[in-house]
Amino acid sequence: MTKLAERLATFDSPADETSAWRPRLFRLSDPQDAAQLEALVDSGRVRSVHDTIVAQLEDLARIRNPWLKKGPRIVELGRELLGGVPAAEYGNWVYYAWSGCLVHVMPADEFRELRADRNRNKITRTEQDRLESLHVGVVGLSVGQATALTLAMEGVGGTFRIADFDHLDLSNLNRLRAGVHEIGVPKVYITAREIFEINPYAKVEIYPEGINGDNVDAFLTQPVPLDFVAEECDDLLVKLLLRERARAHRVPVIMETSDRGMVDIERFDLEPDRPLLHGLVGDVKAEDLRGLSTFDKVPIVLRLIGAQTISKRLAASMLDVESSLASWPQLASSVALGGAAVTDVARRMCLGQLQTSGRYYVDLDEIIHDGAQSREQAGLSYDIEQTEVLPEVAPALAPAEGAQLDDAQVRALVAHGLLAPSGGNCQPWRFVYSEGTLRCIHDVERSRSLLDYAHTASYLSFGAVVENIELAAAGMGLEVSLELFPRPEDPTEVCWLRFAPAKGLEVSDLAALVDKRTTNRRRDGRRPLPDGAAKALMQSAADVGGRLQLRTEDADLDALGIILGRGEKVRLLSATMHREMMDEIRWSARETEQTRDGVDVATLEMNRADFAGLRLISNWPLMEVVEKLEGGTGLLRPSIKAVEAASAVGLVTVPGTTPADYFAAGRAMQRVWLTATKLGIAFQPMSALAYLFARVLRGGGEGLRPSEVEELQRLHQDFGEVFECVDGHAYGMIFRLAVVDAPPTVRSLRRELDDVLTITR
Repeated sequence: MTKLAERLATFDSPADETSAWRPRLFRLSDPQDAAQLEALVDSGRVRSVHDTIVAQLEDLARIRNPWLKKGPRIVELGRELLGGVPAAEYGNWVYYAWSGCLVHVMPADEFRELRADRNRNKITRTEQDRLESLHVGVVGLSVGQATALTLAMEGVGGTFRIADFDHLDLSNLNRLRAGVHEIGVPKVYITAREIFEINPYAKVEIYPEGINGDNVDAFLTQPVPLDFVAEECDDLLVKLLLRERARAHRVPVIMETSDRGMVDIERFDLEPDRPLLHGLVGDVKAEDLRGLSTFDKVPIVLRLIGAQTISKRLAASMLDVESSLASWPQLASSVALGGAAVTDVARRMCLGQLQTSGRYYVDLDEIIHDGAQSREQAGLSYDIEQTEVLPEVAPALAPAEGAQLDDAQVRALVAHGLLAPSGGNCQPWRFVYSEGTLRCIHDVERSRSLLDYAHTASYLSFGAVVENIELAAAGMGLEVSLELFPRPEDPTEVCWLRFAPAKGLEVSDLAALVDKRTTNRRRDGRRPLPDGAAKALMQSAADVGGRLQLRTEDADLDALGIILGRGEKVRLLSATMHREMMDEIRWSARETEQTRDGVDVATLEMNRADFAGLRLISNWPLMEVVEKLEGGTGLLRPSIKAVEAASAVGLVTVPGTTPADYFAAGRAMQRVWLTATKLGIAFQPMSALAYLFARVLRGGGEGLRPSEVEELQRLHQDFGEVFECVDGHAYGMIFRLAVVDAPPTVRSLRRELDDVLTITR
């Protein structure tokens, strides 16, 4: 033997490298801890130091402020988290004796918050708290090591009791996560070390002698009962012994066999008289198995796994156990899958989402094999169709010669009226011309929306319709007399219009803009309104009895972006309003041209990422989960982004809240919109919140859930801190104004004139 070989043969690793399994924690702000750590460093046992505390704090600042990107502000916020404490004294230093590593980590609560952040919202913070309180047992740490580590990584369990009598063999490395330098180390040490390397604040209790008749009750119940035990041992005697006592103590057992992804769940907590192993092994007891060879246990294993359900390769291997095979085979992929399956089942079981016992299969051979691939389905398109839609053009206005209009003149006037806006472009109107009177009729079936409280949004639209018609009539030399709600017994008769020739009528320059007015949702960054624009816009509302408030200050706009976003969140998390909103959207050019109503998705000016997000949002079952998880902060983003690119946000109001008042608000709103068109300013309605306020303030929240009413009341209070909100005044429209570089991609279509107009002579 060479001298080197002789030296290697007598070399002993330090005791703390071979027998240690629990780390030591030091706090430098504690003088005693500091002295002990200094002595440890002086001893030479610390072979590497990992201090990333500053990066950890920046990461914590980032998850607490997810709207911020990495940069100087995150660095600043991370520094603030130190609270004036020197970085070296913040948190704890963790010494792992088996590797000689010294690692600097944040305090326990912050460490847990950051480490588990990416679990949200698949696991909410409340659920994380519940899961961290669990006491978890794992028996058998070859297959069970994958389970224990996956549980620890996912945060399912705060205290772990792990049991295995065995040491690592080279033959275990086909399925157990370890290294050749750990051959001969107890499996409980290897697993405990890995848990602590994932989470130095974990609590781990080890049973290096494994489970036997003397300690099984203590394992299951001391110092507190386990919430569940994952059983992954090879010994059939222990399998039965553990279940006998788990049933007595009402501790549920989960097992994964590493064959066909089979998972067993035995809810002894809910079914204390349940037969062991689903009754598959009959009345066999643990003591009956003592002394049996592996070969003699094969019939019981076949009964346990199922001779008809066992995989063919494992079944074939059973024939060679203790002849050409030392034991039954297991694969790393199956073990990893089993760890994932047990963790998923345990999480859902402990959160009350899974109540059942039974046997289940996650059989990859059955799920994935030649010929089993899914045919490509024609799914939802994630590309917006950019079709060229011709804009609506109002017909020429021929001068009228008398009170009786010919068909062409009636059609021209109504065509101008149809270019008015309506909620969701629902166009809730019909028109009948007879005996010199144009009757404007509310088509109620087209506006049965929760947003349209007491038809106020519809009356607003009719005000815009009549404003358009009056502007057009003046261009024809006609004076219009208006009779609102002429038949109280039939409120669908919104108004009657009669026309008479008049000389010297002033024709507003807004008349020529009726067919140019459109919604423009483009976002080109926040730019100031042109000089004089605000005054002109406010005057246009005042000309017809309305009031326009404009907010242009950055602080006001930032607040409004959040308020409007919160309003959209309420809307999207309501089953009724979500359905109504999605019913408004026309997802393709073909659908748009067929219906000629609703909101053409191309008008939303979305990029592909925004559109993909809308596709997700359109899925109501998904939104139900979002609400259940108390999530949905991202639903604020579209409104925030829209207002970030706004020059101003406006609110049109009128005194009073009767149908006639909303009609007047519609006229004022249309005047403002046409004036914005004249000034070259983009206009985007954002009025859902105004209509919801009406339902809460005057309708008692009818049709809304109590939580929605409460949130809308809070929003109204916040809204009132930005705009002057006068009791008894109607909110006609909230909208965004912006200076942009281009017209909208497309314009919304209108229904055909013949579909809405009837002329009788």
